[in-house]
Amino acid sequence: MTVANMITMVRFLLVPGVIYALLVGDAGWAFVGFVIAGISDAVDGFVARRFNQRTALGAYLDPIADKLLLVSVFIVLGYMNELPLWLVILVVSRDALIVGGVLLATVMANPVTMRPLLVSKVNTAAQIVLAGFVLAELAFGIHYSAIRLALILATGLLTAASAAAYLVDWLRHMNGYGEGRTPDS
Repeated sequence: MTVANMITMVRFLLVPGVIYALLVGDAGWAFVGFVIAGISDAVDGFVARRFNQRTALGAYLDPIADKLLLVSVFIVLGYMNELPLWLVILVVSRDALIVGGVLLATVMANPVTMRPLLVSKVNTAAQIVLAGFVLAELAFGIHYSAIRLALILATGLLTAASAAAYLVDWLRHMNGYGEGRTPDS
């Protein structure tokens, strides 16, 4: 267990705290926990690279911790009517689609090597910004409806684009394209 992996584990422990704070109406603590999780994500990545603490375990735990926090926050913000239900369903469905595709490919003896796509990285950034923005609005009692709406629409479009890109990538993988075969083979 490396220091980088221990920092990642702290992010796992922050998830219930952030969710609890939101559910009991303490958006300030939820925002603080969310920010600490974001900072710890950057710190564990730095520690892993700087001190050569990259591990296979960390490669799995880090994105799981990130997704667990983001999806949980989106679900609770949807429950609180702070985010539209369609967006929450889209975000959760995209992640379920990816996990389901990886599991199905593995069961079919054609495992997928996960590699983040550019649209996925931009999508994740948009989701983080939107969640952080809404948490900040709640924590500080401010409301910027136009900015929130723009972030919701941008996040929705990017989430749909990311889901479509992963689906196309997965279908190509399952059909053997990019592995010595072409669509004409």
